[in-house]
Order: sequence, then C-alpha cells, then structure tokens
Amino acid sequence: MDSHDPYSPPLHDTPPSKKSGAPKFIKWFAFYLVCVFSAVLISDGLSSNHYGATTMQTGQRQNTTVSELTVDTNREMTIPEIYESYSPSCVGITVDAVTTNLFGQRVTRAAAGSGFVLSADGYIMTNYHVVENANAISVSFVDGTTYPAIYIGGEPANDIAVIKIEAQDLKPVVLGNSEQMHVGEPVLTIGNPLGELTFSLSDGVVSALDRSITMEDGRQLTMLQTNSPINPGNSGGPLFNTYGEVIGIVTSKYSGGYQSQNSIEGLGFAIPITQVKDMVYDIIASGYVTNKPFFGISVQSVSEEVQQYGIPAGANVVYAPEELSAYRGGIREGDIITAINDIEITSDSTLIAQKNNFQAGDTVNITIFRKGSFQDFSIVLDEDNQENRSILNNYIEEQLALEAPMQNGQFPNGSFIP
Repeated sequence: MDSHDPYSPPLHDTPPSKKSGAPKFIKWFAFYLVCVFSAVLISDGLSSNHYGATTMQTGQRQNTTVSELTVDTNREMTIPEIYESYSPSCVGITVDAVTTNLFGQRVTRAAAGSGFVLSADGYIMTNYHVVENANAISVSFVDGTTYPAIYIGGEPANDIAVIKIEAQDLKPVVLGNSEQMHVGEPVLTIGNPLGELTFSLSDGVVSALDRSITMEDGRQLTMLQTNSPINPGNSGGPLFNTYGEVIGIVTSKYSGGYQSQNSIEGLGFAIPITQVKDMVYDIIASGYVTNKPFFGISVQSVSEEVQQYGIPAGANVVYAPEELSAYRGGIREGDIITAINDIEITSDSTLIAQKNNFQAGDTVNITIFRKGSFQDFSIVLDEDNQENRSILNNYIEEQLALEAPMQNGQFPNGSFIP
C-alpha cells in the first residue's frame, strides 16, 4: 500500500538530469551582455564607417578650444596657447640689402628673417645681420598686414637691432629672465624659416647655457644652445619659455664651422635676452648702445710667419686716423699692440675681447712694439658711436681709394675695427 501523500508532489517522477535548461540559457545570456558591454568600452570615442565589408574606426575627440590668454607669467602655458597668444607678436622681415659681389660691384639682394614686437607703438627687435646694409625693410604679421619699417639702431657686436613701424595697439611680447633657465627646459620659437614658411612653430629644449661661440670676425658671443630646429629665416625671432616669455633671440644655426656648408641638425643658438635687454633700451632711446669703448683703429693679427723674424705676437695697427683716441694717445700705424693694462694681447680677437671690459671715457695703458722696442701709452677711450665709426670708415675708404668696401666688419686686407 502506497503511503505517499497524494497531494504532495512526487519525489521523482523522472530521473534527474545533469544540467537544467534554464541555468544554461541564463549563462549564455550573461556572456552575451559581457561581450556587448566590452565592445562599448573598447569603441568608446570611435565611430564606424562601413564600406561594404570594410570598416574603419574614426576618432570622435572633442575639438580643443585654444584661447588667447591674459599674460600671467606664474602659469605655464601649453604650446598651442603660446602660439595663439604670441603669433600676432611675431613678424617676418624682408629686406633689400646692398652687398658687394666678387667683381667689386655694389648689388642689391633680397633677404629674409624674423623678429618680434617690443612695444605697442611699433618697435621691433631682430638680429643685426638681418637688416645690415638694408635699403628697404618690410614687416609682415600673421594676419597678412605689412608695413614698411625704418632702422632705429643696432649693436653688431651682439647681433641685435631695433626697427620701427608706424602702427598702434600692437601686442608686444613679454621679456623674461634668461638667467632662470635650466638645461632640459622646453623652449619654442615662431619664425620665418627659409623666408617662405612664415610663422612656423618649432620646439625643443635648452641644450646648454653660456655657450661661447666665436663669430667669423673674431667676436665672442655667449649664447643659449637649443635643439629646436633653426633654419635660415629664423634669425631674429623669439625663443619662448613655457610661460610665454621671450628668453632669447634666435640668431644662428651651427654648420660645422662658420666656413662650412655642412648642416648639422639639432644645434641652434639664441642670444640670452637678459644679456642684451639694457642695450635694447639704449638703442630705442639713442639709436645705439651708449658708453661702449672705441679705440679708433683697424687692426690685424701678426702672422706666425712674421713672428719667425723676431716680431712679437699682437694686434698690428693698420689704420689710425688722427681725430680718434688711439692716434691722440700716441698710437701710430705699424705699431703692434701687445698688452692692455698689462694683459697680454696676442691677436686682433684678444684685443677685441679685452676692449669689452672698458667703457667710453676710461683711461687704459697700451703697450706697443715699435721699431724694435716696447713703449707704453695712455689712451682715453672714445665712445663707439656712428660719428666716430664714420670717421674711421671714411679714412679707411680714402686709403683704399674706394676699391673694395668693408664687408661684414672686415676690410679687404683682413683688418678689423676693435
């Protein structure tokens, strides 16, 4: 007799199965949801464009709004922000310059460089070599406007110049402190490479500080070194730090020696702005850097061949007009300057370097070698200004009978003006 309760469900109507159908369905459905969710995550920010059986993913990144910032030198800026804020302060410069060709003929050539706005009323800074011997200067801005410019003044020894356009309400750059820079800090420049790729931005880092560079006329310039790409046409442009401040003036690209045509990438130079800031104020106010010393002579190094005959090393005086300080102090053409204030002079370049330790009006003791003996003279240095330079240049041209004018600060016989 069956004792099972007829109203209770049977314990086993059929043999139990190993897996029920409902749990299997739930697992497959959960797996499907995971796959869909993962695909959403992976494709977030992408849209799909279907071309038949081909699918390409397209980015859906939101557009970045770059706005011009009010100057806040306590805040670092992004590269796009610096370009947006200061490209209107950068200019392309084209000049018609007079040079002398191989046949001694005076010819006009076109050249290009860069610059940047110093003041709202139109003062612009560039390299001296960009506007040297220019008959006409034209300045262009990023919005396409152009202006004729006039030359205000320059300082060849430091390769800086100031020009001016007739304009108002320009946006000037902010001059920073180059002495606060460190090797490895990011920098960027906006310029006119090759004279064609206007308002191009390039960036890099400070590669070295206080790099001493010898120019082809013997001048020593202390520069910042950068690996930011610098090409012909960039000269005179600004070198910015990440705060939007100008900390250098792009001036040259090293080419394996200044006489070499070989180009070496990653070696560019800029004049530290702190080194020349006071000079810029002088140029704007007076048209030149005031109180610079001037000997009033042209000199040439004594060659090693001549020294073999018992003539000492030094700076041979080639020209010395009587109106200027060296002649007034007793120096004559043919003298060899061997010391200044007991500091040895072995060449024209060492004379130039030592001269920079003095100011106009200083009295210096000059040791010279003349006709087999050494003599000392005291000289009160003139000021290096346009009037005194014109006296010397005119005297030299008279001596040369205008046969071959001075080029790049050097006369045809190889002498320099210290």
